[in-house]
Amino acid sequence: MSLQGGSGDRGEVASPTTGNAVSAGGNGVMSGESIRPVTVLSSQRLRLNPNKEHKPDNYEDLQLDFSPSIFSSLEKYLPPNLLGVPREDKVKFMREILLKYLPQGERNRAQKHREYRQKIISNYQPLHRELYTINPSTFFVPDFLQAITDNSEESFKSIVTEPSPGVFTFNMLQPRFCELLLSEVENFEKWVNEAKFRIMRPNTMNKYGAVLDDFGLETMLDKLMEGFIRPISKVYFPEVGGSTLDSHHGFVVEYGKDRDVELGFHVDDSEVTLNVCLGKQFSGGELYFRGTRCDKHVNTATHKEESFDYVHEPGKAVLHRGRHRHGARATTSGHRINLLLWCRSSVFREMKKYQKDFSSWCGECFREKTERQRSSIAATKLELLGRGEATT
Repeated sequence: MSLQGGSGDRGEVASPTTGNAVSAGGNGVMSGESIRPVTVLSSQRLRLNPNKEHKPDNYEDLQLDFSPSIFSSLEKYLPPNLLGVPREDKVKFMREILLKYLPQGERNRAQKHREYRQKIISNYQPLHRELYTINPSTFFVPDFLQAITDNSEESFKSIVTEPSPGVFTFNMLQPRFCELLLSEVENFEKWVNEAKFRIMRPNTMNKYGAVLDDFGLETMLDKLMEGFIRPISKVYFPEVGGSTLDSHHGFVVEYGKDRDVELGFHVDDSEVTLNVCLGKQFSGGELYFRGTRCDKHVNTATHKEESFDYVHEPGKAVLHRGRHRHGARATTSGHRINLLLWCRSSVFREMKKYQKDFSSWCGECFREKTERQRSSIAATKLELLGRGEATT
């Protein structure tokens, strides 16, 4: 199956709050290398499978509409004749594809958001600067860090449990890291109140909380996704782009007195979601899951085997598909704060537009496919029985 690179229906649109700041540095196409000009046509198609041997260019020194890492990830799926063309030509081709996710009106909103974010970063003084650069030995518990270092399916299985299909849990964050991040969020909220600065909330459902990317933690969270969540997602969520996660939306949510109380039934705007409780003391707030669904079946009934309730523990992570329907029960006392990382794959979103069968991850699609197969087998048996009776 091949994919059109230049046209097609618009897919899921990432929220403007997910725009990534462009960082400096990086290398370009090697100088002195003779490359025959290649005409880049919008009708050319992406490959279904990546070229694993190809080493993509670095795009971090360019002023782009999207995160540089998205271009590096998407480059492996370019047609063979485009892999060796100048970097600028590859950018033009990939940009045409990516712009389908972000029409002009949304690009304008994204630009305003970049300006909003820059205003915060220019004025806010971090309290714990050690949080802004990832430090694995102080962030993560030893067992999790060892599993990531070994980077094998066996090592992940040694720390991960699956209490319900598609829901994976593991100990992840050290208590000290949780304390520092909570303190940083409180410091940011204090600055917001003193400066009378109006901030954007994490999403349309949460009235409290903060977008961590907006006050300087974007680079650290990028490293968290690329180096620690993507390797696990590659093993447990390959069918929804787990190996090609290339952008994120990172935030904290707050529940309790004078905060959000509960969270309604919903799906996330992500391929893979990381949810880690940071603390503090609380009761209630259980996370409930009700089965994974595609767009077509998002409102279908829940089957008994799909129902699962999870009780949060500080430092413990829950990893699930973004399309896994879920919600949060009321926090009945205390104060609960969770770190959320919505991880996205531009490659998967492009490919999904051309797929009709989602039975590898949608529970209802799987049931429909299974029923069709059963009906087909039953019809074949009846036909064979009929033939046998006719010959006797």
